[in-house]
Amino acid sequence: MPELPEVETVVQSIRGKLIGNEFKNIEIRWPKVLFNFSKSEFLHTLIKRKIQRVERRAKFIIIGFNKDILAIHLRMTGKLYFQNDLPQKKHISVIITMNNGSYFIFEDTRKFGKFYYYKSQDYLNNKLGIEPLSNKLNDRSLLNILHNKKRMIKALLLDQNIIAGLGNIYVDECLWKSNIHPETTSNKIPEKNITILCKAIKTTLRSSINAKGTTVVDFTFLNGQSGKYSDQLNIFRRQGDPCPKCSEIIRKKKVAGRGTHFCPKCQVKRY
Repeated sequence: MPELPEVETVVQSIRGKLIGNEFKNIEIRWPKVLFNFSKSEFLHTLIKRKIQRVERRAKFIIIGFNKDILAIHLRMTGKLYFQNDLPQKKHISVIITMNNGSYFIFEDTRKFGKFYYYKSQDYLNNKLGIEPLSNKLNDRSLLNILHNKKRMIKALLLDQNIIAGLGNIYVDECLWKSNIHPETTSNKIPEKNITILCKAIKTTLRSSINAKGTTVVDFTFLNGQSGKYSDQLNIFRRQGDPCPKCSEIIRKKKVAGRGTHFCPKCQVKRY
C-alpha cells in the first residue's frame, strides 16, 4: 500500500494539472469506488468548480474546492494520472473529464481504492493522527505518545489515529535505525532511542519523497514511473541478507499482522 512518501509523490505529480482547472464530467467503471456519495451527487456538487488546492493528509489525496473536499485513498494498487486520449485499459475505475479536454484517470487493479466527499476536511483531521513531518511531531511529543500508551511499538506506529502516514516499509526502516525491536512495549523504550526514532522518521520520509517513493510491487506515478527509494532500503524485504550495521542475518516474522523485518542483534527485545 502506498505510504506517506508515495502519496506525496502522486500529489506533486498531479497538482499542477488540477489547480485552477475544473471537473467537467465523470465516468464510473467500478461503482464501489465512490464510498459515501453517488455519481449524480458528484455531477451536482463538484463539476464546473475551480479546484483551489491539492495536498496530502496522511495517506489521502485531498482535492479542495472552497471548504468541501474530494478525498482519494489509493489503497493497495490505485494510480492517478492524466491522459489526452480516452483510455481503454482493463482496470480503470474512474475517468474524470477536465475542462481543458484531458482525462483524469483512477486505475486500480485490486479495486480497493476509494473516493470520498466531505463538506470540510474537519472529519479527516479529527479522525487522523498528527503528521510526522509537521512540527507537532518532535522528540517531546513522540516521547509523550509512546510513554502514555502500553502498546507494541510496531502496532502503535502503524495506527493512523496516532501518527498518520506511516506504513510497513518505513516503520521497519525507522525501528531498525533506532535499534528498537518491533515487539517492544512502547512505554518501556528509553528516551534516547525515541529521540533517534523521531529523527529517523523525518529523515527517512523526506529521503523517500526526494526519491519519489518506494516501488516494491505496484506503485507508479506520472503514467508509469517508479519510485527510486527501494534502492536505499536497509532492511525491508532484505530477509536473509546481512545487516548493514552488524552483518547479522536479517529476519522476517509477523508482527501486528504484518510481515516485519528486523536485525536480531541490533534490535534486541529487552522490554
